[in-house]
Amino acid sequence: QVQLVESGGGLVQTGGSLRLSCAASGSISSINAMGWYRQVPGKQRELVAVITSTGSTNYADSVKGRFTISRDNAKNTVYLQMTALKPEDTAVYYCNAGYLLHLTTMQYEYAYWGQGTLVTVSS
Repeated sequence: QVQLVESGGGLVQTGGSLRLSCAASGSISSINAMGWYRQVPGKQRELVAVITSTGSTNYADSVKGRFTISRDNAKNTVYLQMTALKPEDTAVYYCNAGYLLHLTTMQYEYAYWGQGTLVTVSS
C-alpha cells in the first residue's frame, strides 16, 4: 500500500500561481509514476500531469506550457507548479501514484489516490 498526502490547494485569482505537493509513504518501491488528476462535479476525473521514476512526463493539452510537474525522489514527493491559472482550472486535484504500464495510454497496473485538494481560480 502507498499513502499519499496532498497540500497546497487554495484560492487564487486568474493569472496567479499555486504549487501543489504530494508526499508518498509506504511501499514506494512498488510504484514507478506519480501524478495529478483533477475533477469537477459532474465530470470524469482527468489527467493533469504525470512523471515517471525516470523523469518522463505527460501533460494534458490544456495545461501544457502553464503547469510543470517535478519530483524529489529523496523525499518521495511530487510537485505541480501551476502558473497562469484560469477559472477553468478550478477543480479538486488528486495526487496519484502507481505502476504505470504505458505513458502514452496512461494504463496502470494499479494505482493509489490521495484525498484531494481544492483549487479555486477566481475570475
